[in-house]
Amino acid sequence: MGKAAARERAPFRCEECGLHLAKWVGRCPECQAWGTVGETAAPAGITVSAGPVSSPATPIAQVPAQGAAHRPTGVAELDRCLGGGLVPGSVVLLAGEPGVGKSTLLTAAAAQIARQGTRCLVVTGEESAAQVRLRAGRIDALADELYLAAETDLAAVLGHVEAVEPKVLVVDSVQTISSPAIDGAPGGVAQVREVAGVLTRIAKQRGIATILVGHVTKDGAIAGPRALEHLVDVVLSVEGARHARLRLVRTVKNRFGPADEVGCFDLTDDGIDELTDPSGLFLSRANGEPVPGTAVTVAMEGRRALVSEVQALVAPSTLPAPRRACSGLDSARVAMMLAVLERRAVVKVSAADVYTATVGGVRLVEPAADLAIALAVAGAARDRPLPGDVVALGEVGLAGEVRPVGGLTGRLQEAARLGFRRALVPAGASTPVSGITAIEVTDLRAALCILNDSISTPRPSNVAPLNRVS
Repeated sequence: MGKAAARERAPFRCEECGLHLAKWVGRCPECQAWGTVGETAAPAGITVSAGPVSSPATPIAQVPAQGAAHRPTGVAELDRCLGGGLVPGSVVLLAGEPGVGKSTLLTAAAAQIARQGTRCLVVTGEESAAQVRLRAGRIDALADELYLAAETDLAAVLGHVEAVEPKVLVVDSVQTISSPAIDGAPGGVAQVREVAGVLTRIAKQRGIATILVGHVTKDGAIAGPRALEHLVDVVLSVEGARHARLRLVRTVKNRFGPADEVGCFDLTDDGIDELTDPSGLFLSRANGEPVPGTAVTVAMEGRRALVSEVQALVAPSTLPAPRRACSGLDSARVAMMLAVLERRAVVKVSAADVYTATVGGVRLVEPAADLAIALAVAGAARDRPLPGDVVALGEVGLAGEVRPVGGLTGRLQEAARLGFRRALVPAGASTPVSGITAIEVTDLRAALCILNDSISTPRPSNVAPLNRVS
């Protein structure tokens, strides 16, 4: 008996991944989602015949490309994430934790678009129209072509689209919109999928650039069915800690541009501002004296190089199990660096409390920050500061070797632009960059020797821009 015949008789189906099942289960065996399996009527013997087409097939070279042209929003950092702006008929999903600034960002962007003469409609299902009006007044986001409606019914949303005829539609949020014609509770898997499907069809038919605001789960993943991310054209994720002002808008998916861009914003009392040069937020000692336990590295966020500072504090411990605390860093990588320092570089930290953190709320998880973490911890343990004009770039292995990292030239260029004059880099991985001297190190011990002695000594003017320390 074929699989197709068995699938036709399967009376249950997972709303998350579409798997057909012969009986009900609480957890889908395919996608591991809970509560997504429901009964469905599976018609048998369906015959599909050829029908009329919406438009004839055209040779690909003759298809006009104007329909996919980007239109800038007026917010440069948002345009960067979108690949240049909004494309007519495209659907964008913007997700993030509650209070991270999604609504504030989109209200400001919609006002900028409306000031250019493009009619925008913002539909809010989470707040009243008066609440949104107050926020728009606070952030100076009032414009004649910006329309606002508070609705939670899908039919009413479509009625507003018919009446206003916008070129840009913002729905905040897709989880709050529902329809009595669709099975399931508002915000459920079936409701979210169907509502997003209807809004996507309207966007494609009318050429309306649509932005859907989405919720996230407690793990930070986008809430709703996985098909929601496949349905839309662009997926953006807003990241940022509640106690920090920095907000990163990260491109997760983009059918009209690169999918590895990051936009930086500063969340203030007056709204959300663009940060075209955010590196200064991540440095605590722009012109001050070097402090033991600090090291500067250059992280890559998408295609953008961000100069960031790592801080460490090593203190005697009175506990049988010393404390290990991390803020903004991967705790597993920090633990690995502590073990490598202990075994390969003879830096005794096993009996001490070690606290590590980043500056400005940035999160460093890439291996390129390993060398900076190790130097910061070693400097704190030995009470020796790293000179203020030095950056450290490199992945550190378990044997203590310093490995190459990607985008080294771009990192060095960004460090040189901000006034850093020397860089500790992996051996054989760098190319000369104007304004900065690359000092190659083969392992962690060589880097610590430079921390202790060599780099504190002024170098003669006839030293070549590229030196090797082994």
